Amino acid sequence: MTYSISEVAKELNLTVYALRYYDKEGLMPFVERSPSGTRLFKESDIEALKIIQCLKSTGMPIKEIKGFIEWCSEGDSTLQQRYDLFLERKATVEAQLEELNKTMELINHKCNYYMTALDAGTEDIHKNNKIGNF
Repeated sequence: MTYSISEVAKELNLTVYALRYYDKEGLMPFVERSPSGTRLFKESDIEALKIIQCLKSTGMPIKEIKGFIEWCSEGDSTLQQRYDLFLERKATVEAQLEELNKTMELINHKCNYYMTALDAGTEDIHKNNKIGNF
């Protein structure tokens, strides 16, 4: 079974424009085309695009994602490079998670601050907090 670009865009929560951009940047050499040039996506193409989305969500530049795709097409000789790439991405995501957890701690603190102030009807109970209004 094949899927149209609009079906794939909907499935991946992307725009058709984004998929065309990925294609233009060389991220989809695996996608076949009909004789008239229409992209024909297979299930395996959608899975590959999910990996591209994953790498992109880690902040990896398109140029580096393209390098990964090229490594995939080269086969087993690039297994170590691909493994190393995912180890590096893992470290990047772990650092992002740590930063997000710190952010969440501050947000939770401010939620508690404002809930206490709301319950008391004033911020005066937090006299030592100079930035309570922020």
